[in-house]
Amino acid sequence: MTQSASPASLTTPLADLQINCDRLLHRIDQLAQIGAIAGGGVCRLALTDEDKAGRDLVVSWMQELGLTITIDQLGNVVGTRAGLVAGAPVMTGSHIDTVATGGRYDGNLGVLAGLEIIATLNEHHIQTQHPLAVAFFTNEEGARFHPDMMGSWAFSGGLSSDAALAEVGIDGTTVAAELTRIGYAGMVPCGSQPVKAFVEFHVEQGPVLEQAGVQIGAVTGVQGMSWQELTVTGVSNHAGTTPMSLRHDAGYGASAIAVAARELALSMGGNQVATVGAMQLKPGLVNVIAKEARMTVDLRNTDAALLRQAEAQLAEQIEAIAQKAGLNVTSRSLARFEPVTFDPVMVEQVVQTAQVLGYSAKRLPSGAGHDAGMIAAIAPTAMIFVPSVNGLSHNIKEYTAPEDLANGSNVLLQVLLQLAKPNSV
Repeated sequence: MTQSASPASLTTPLADLQINCDRLLHRIDQLAQIGAIAGGGVCRLALTDEDKAGRDLVVSWMQELGLTITIDQLGNVVGTRAGLVAGAPVMTGSHIDTVATGGRYDGNLGVLAGLEIIATLNEHHIQTQHPLAVAFFTNEEGARFHPDMMGSWAFSGGLSSDAALAEVGIDGTTVAAELTRIGYAGMVPCGSQPVKAFVEFHVEQGPVLEQAGVQIGAVTGVQGMSWQELTVTGVSNHAGTTPMSLRHDAGYGASAIAVAARELALSMGGNQVATVGAMQLKPGLVNVIAKEARMTVDLRNTDAALLRQAEAQLAEQIEAIAQKAGLNVTSRSLARFEPVTFDPVMVEQVVQTAQVLGYSAKRLPSGAGHDAGMIAAIAPTAMIFVPSVNGLSHNIKEYTAPEDLANGSNVLLQVLLQLAKPNSV
């Protein structure tokens, strides 16, 4: 069990210290050019050439800031600014990989805001008692390799590096081969780097803060998540000559499962959500009944018991659909994470810091998975959210206003200073 971090009071003039938003925006724009796609979005899948170029750029910034850089076996990169005393660092960070149609803020903001805070401290000659570190973790999105949060899970010791390195991606490559190819197969053992406290800064990726007119989100925890891949097997036959009552239609079965998942989430209410995000039919012809459907189901809930209930109820409904339609359904777990509750002292610290700085704040859970959810297993952890316009993320139109980026960065700056205990030199 991790110990709670102790909040410290803001002091003058450090309480008036602010980041350089123009410099932060410039770095965000520069990184967004790598893997840029039409419409202003970004495609930088984990361990691709684009990811390598993004990593190289961020590492070059770390070097310019005088950080000591380590790379572990999963390619997780940590840049550390020394403190007055040795020991585990106070860490911030996130990820720089994206989904195929991603935006420029998801993950990237948390890494680049961390670097901006280091730059601000350097400029003002502010040293801290404890080291400060900025990290970016490998394959947070899970868009090329399963599971998501792979790097931070391995970093925290929850996922074996051997299992992660052997994972085969959607293009048939392995994590190990691609890490070696792009030059980020590090030597530091996963799970060997201690962390004093961790704070992740992120865009909300949802509509709650914007709709409430609130500037800062103090994240209370991360929803539990259950991903599975289903293979529905039926019989191919002629679309015109096969009576409806005699069909074994895998396409129908998959569609019925998708509807059942949605209705289950609606009937449970609360924080339960369900998503069918991918579905492929074989042979995929207009006049042939599908013999196979492969699909994914994503179930999430903030309550562990309710998540298990949703999994069990959906399994029963899938079995009923299969029996009624004469189909066979097999399942494979892609990822499963229990709900995570963040350190309550640090959550309160985020709220109080935001209020001292004059920003409105709201406690809320995260509907998306984050690296912070993995690091919480080894260190006191919190997250800071800022509003996403129209609640959009994993979308090329993802946008957060510069003022909100600056507000959240300044809250992060002050929280990190409280945790790392500053000294002016």
